[in-house]
Amino acid sequence: MSEFTEKLILPDIPNLHQLDVYERHGGYQALRKAMGMKPEEIIEEVKKSNLRGRGGACFPTGMKWSFMPKQSTKPKYLCANGDESEPGTFKDRQIFECNPHLFIEGAIIAAYAMGVTTVYTYIRGEYAKWIAILQKAVDDAYARNYIGKNILGTGFGTEFVIYRGAGAYICGEESALMNSLQGERGYPRVKPPFPAQVGLYGCPTTINNIETIANVPIILNRGAEWYWKIGAPKQPGTLLYGISGHVNKPGVYEFPTGILLTDLIYNYAGGVPGEKKIKAVIPGGSSTMWLRGEEIEGVKMDADSLKAVGTAIGTGGVIVMDEDTDVLKVLARIAHFYHHESCGQCTPCREGCGWMEKILNRFLAGDGTMSDIDLLMDVANNIEGNTICALGDAAAWPVQSVIRKFREEFEARAKKSPTAPKPVTPPHLVTTFDA
Repeated sequence: MSEFTEKLILPDIPNLHQLDVYERHGGYQALRKAMGMKPEEIIEEVKKSNLRGRGGACFPTGMKWSFMPKQSTKPKYLCANGDESEPGTFKDRQIFECNPHLFIEGAIIAAYAMGVTTVYTYIRGEYAKWIAILQKAVDDAYARNYIGKNILGTGFGTEFVIYRGAGAYICGEESALMNSLQGERGYPRVKPPFPAQVGLYGCPTTINNIETIANVPIILNRGAEWYWKIGAPKQPGTLLYGISGHVNKPGVYEFPTGILLTDLIYNYAGGVPGEKKIKAVIPGGSSTMWLRGEEIEGVKMDADSLKAVGTAIGTGGVIVMDEDTDVLKVLARIAHFYHHESCGQCTPCREGCGWMEKILNRFLAGDGTMSDIDLLMDVANNIEGNTICALGDAAAWPVQSVIRKFREEFEARAKKSPTAPKPVTPPHLVTTFDA
């Protein structure tokens, strides 16, 4: 990993959320630079930077932008996904609170590059405080002509709308997000067609994560070549890591991709309270595969490195569990979340999430059997890959990984020799014979 230590998205600058402070530190200079470039030049620069999405899929951002049709009789839209409902994930709200204009500037640059007429920012309804902060920043940007008609006298214009969600995790899925924006039930759509062809209101649409968009002004200011030299070669740049669970200093930390997981936990998050051993780590939010404590040595925090050890970077939400953690109880809580948040459109997810929660609760109640372990795995396997969106996978992967990594915990809780109760003859059928 590079020795790069500069904070790009969350620099230590007081009051950076205020427009005047942001401008004094170079704010909106990338937008001015972009307005002097051709749209295709901006897309090419983002491609060269190898910026990959920060919402979990890690799809190349420049490539996604290039899917937007250059000519269209319909309006084009950009949807910025700030739903952020994944348990263990809380990075986007730090951008809203500490550096909202960086995101706004990136969104307007993206809009110019793709010919977008309206930017919709979808934020989870529980983020009332952060919605208010972002709205103030947007209002200030409108007043300074960074948003609206004829931006900076260039003839290009785009609008910026903040949409408050109603607290449904499924609306973090890009097509469910678009349905929610349209006032419809948040059901994921079958693909194809893809959003770039038929998206919001049937028009060409691009969906990007908030953190992804916040990287764009940095790339234009510093250059693609400078950017892709930071962090892991195949996923360059810095990443916002949200660390929670059994650590002394939970919070959001910005470091280059490829940082060692152990460095994050021990050198920056202060290690585990009481110097206890680590039992398990979830590296990328609740939907990602678990790692046992003894597996984390040498593991790097980037998409390819985590994929190599059987898990994923996800949204960078690191959850640490110490040696006293009841992993079945944690897993049951996660299963309850996905059961509750399933939209119910796909049968494997709708029924399977409920089955997984019931089986896990049986173990917690002391009624689980050895055969229930294989049944639980079988249910998870039948959910994975058989749903319209990735919520089914997100529910199945934690269950699969915990069974593989901690099967002994299930076996210790299971009834060793389950036997059927002896039949009891009703009293009125009992016959007495005299000797």
